[in-house]
Formats: sequence, structure tokens, C-alpha cells
Amino acid sequence: MSAQDLGAGRPADHRGRLRTILIITVMVLIAEVIGAVVSGSLALFADAGHMLSDVAGLTLAWVAAALAQRPATLVRTWGYRRAEVLAAVGQAVVLLAVGGFVIVEAIRRLIEPPEVVSGAMVAFGLIGLVGNVIGIAVLYGVRAENLNMRAAFLEVANDALGSLAVLIAAVLIAVAGWLRADAVASLLIGALIIPRTLKILGESIDVLLESTPRGLELSEVREHLLRVGRVRAVHDLHASQVATGMPVLTAHIVVDDACFQDGRLPALLDELQRCLAGHFDVKHSTFQFEASGHTAHEPSAHS
Repeated sequence: MSAQDLGAGRPADHRGRLRTILIITVMVLIAEVIGAVVSGSLALFADAGHMLSDVAGLTLAWVAAALAQRPATLVRTWGYRRAEVLAAVGQAVVLLAVGGFVIVEAIRRLIEPPEVVSGAMVAFGLIGLVGNVIGIAVLYGVRAENLNMRAAFLEVANDALGSLAVLIAAVLIAVAGWLRADAVASLLIGALIIPRTLKILGESIDVLLESTPRGLELSEVREHLLRVGRVRAVHDLHASQVATGMPVLTAHIVVDDACFQDGRLPALLDELQRCLAGHFDVKHSTFQFEASGHTAHEPSAHS
């Protein structure tokens, strides 16, 4: 039995892009750690901490992308497609921890701002910005393909904004002598990390809880199915998402009793699946046809 028979096609392979970003991120991380030690900048340290979380997150993303290429089996009929969601959750948890630490430390430094070497901040901030801009260019074209790639792109984009904040803070310290600019930049980096991370975490949890995919209204699906000729009722209607771009739907369809004698069921099945694919972009659907009298055998069926 093939992966196609099992219903789990392979997604696009983005391992090469992720590997490139991972190498760049590790190099920038090393540079920023050195810069944070030399300059004493919390903003630079915060950006380095974010980079460290990115290394962990991008490693998870690369592993998930590799697993997603493995074919479906009789044990794992969808293959490892959901690995992307688990990787996104892992990245989100790490990012939230880093963001919380940065915000707490930044508040402390607002009260007692330490001395910071602005020249070193500028030099290492530029290194970080250049590396992140390259990363954005590598991931930009595939950023919307799945949760895993979205999480990776957001990490790199947030890093770029963090590096920019480091540079602005360094200029303010050098020109105006405002030492609290370092802590303010750190707060900005923390504020950039947390909201986007919570969004990805929420979407990932929705997939894991098998919630109805966003944008798919089951009441509208039911109405469309009921408009198909010979369909009398729809119950046990469920929709979930295996991975990004892979919504699945199941339903029990009550049809005219005559459909079981006149050979119309195959044509009716084609019509129902065309309805879902055309109106709702749901290509993985499973229908159970029932005669009107069958409902007596399903006392627990829900509407």
C-alpha cells in the first residue's frame, strides 16, 4: 500500500533553506554573545538570547521538515505531517521563556542603568542585522506554506527588528548619553517576541486539539451538503486539521432509501466531494451513507 493510498502526500521539502538559516543564526549568535560581553549591553544580550532560542527552534524546524518527508505507513497513516505543529509548539514555548526573561531584566535596568559601550553595540548589532536580513530573504518565499515555516520566518524577522533596536539604542547612548536606551530596546525586543509567539502557539494548539480549521464554518458546510439532491440529513459532522493546509472532514449522510437500490451512491459521493473541494477547499473527506431508518441504530449520533 502506497502513501497515496493512505492519503498522506509529502509536503514541499524546505530542509535546505532551514539548514542555511540555522548556520547563519549560529554564526550571529556567537558574534552577539561576544558583543554582549564586550559592551555590557542587555539589548545585545537579549538579542543573543533570542538567537539561542532560534537555534533551538530552527533545529526543531529542520528535524520536523525532515520527518515530514517520511512516507505514510500502516501505523502512521498521515506520516509525520503533524511534526511541523509539534515543532512550532516547541519554538513558541522557548520564545516565551526568553521574552519573559528579557522583559524582567529590562525593567531592572531601567531602574539602575549600567554603563554600556556603544561602539561595540553598533558593530555587533550590524553583524546581527545583516545575518537576519539574509535569513529573511531565504525564507520569505516559503513563509506561508506551513506553521513550521511561519514560526521560523517570524523568529528571523523578530531577530532583525531586535538587531535594529540594538543599533538605535547604541546611537542614542553614543549621541545623547541616555543609558536607559539599552533597557528600552530590550523591552521592545521582548514585546516583539511575545504577541507573535502567542499567535503561533494558539494556532498550533488548535491543530493538536483537532479544532475546526479556522475559516471553515461547519454550519455553512452542512447547508451546502443538504442542497445536494437526495440528501435528507447530515449528522456526526466533524472537521479537523492534520497539518497546515490539510483539513479533513467526516460526516454521516442520510439519503433516500432508493439510492441503495438504483446505483446512485457513487455519483452522489463524487458530487459531495466536489462540493467540499470547490466551496471549502477540503480535499480529504469521508462520508458514511445511511438510509433514513438507520438513525434508530445510532442513539448517540449528534447533530
